[in-house]
Amino acid sequence: MGLISNGTTVFDAGAMSLGGSLVFIKKLTASNSATLSFVHGSGGVDFSTYKEYLFTFKNVHHSTDGEATFSFQGSIDAGSNYNVEIQSSMAQAYHGEDGGGAAVNYYTGGDQANGTGFQLLNGGGTGGDNDQSCNGYLHLFNPSSTTFVKNFVAVTNIYQDNNQSNNAYTAGYLNTTSDIDAIRFAPGRDTGPTILATGDICMYGIA
Repeated sequence: MGLISNGTTVFDAGAMSLGGSLVFIKKLTASNSATLSFVHGSGGVDFSTYKEYLFTFKNVHHSTDGEATFSFQGSIDAGSNYNVEIQSSMAQAYHGEDGGGAAVNYYTGGDQANGTGFQLLNGGGTGGDNDQSCNGYLHLFNPSSTTFVKNFVAVTNIYQDNNQSNNAYTAGYLNTTSDIDAIRFAPGRDTGPTILATGDICMYGIA
């Protein structure tokens, strides 16, 4: 028996509807890539249809052990520049494979005060060993708005170079009322010596 609330089916035959659905837009696969970019109007990428977008990261593996973090930035000029001011904060929890090093803290190295650098999405160096990678997701809200700043929330977990599980929680906003029409992911706060060796980043719209 289904459950209907105000004309909307919430439960039906054991399935639950949350009032929205994920719409797949595009997948980018790293192959010794310096960066990966989603640009409005390129290859089916669309930043104007939905009020929420989800980016998922799966097995993002860096080329260099310990040096590489994972980061993103936005653009208001179709990817010509990635330097939007960002206000952000980051907290992290970590625990070593040897049972030591467990802690929860605020990570000052992961915040920005209207900085224009790439926003870190994890607080430590992802390991470069064959079995080490970064996984997680980024929610970006209403990037095409010309009224509000663009809030974001992200969660990642990495197998760190020092053999720890590092779980990072990052949130903030791109401090612009211009529409965001491109997002770039990179292996650090700025494009550096490391590369994204392998991994998938998928973009979804939330209807």
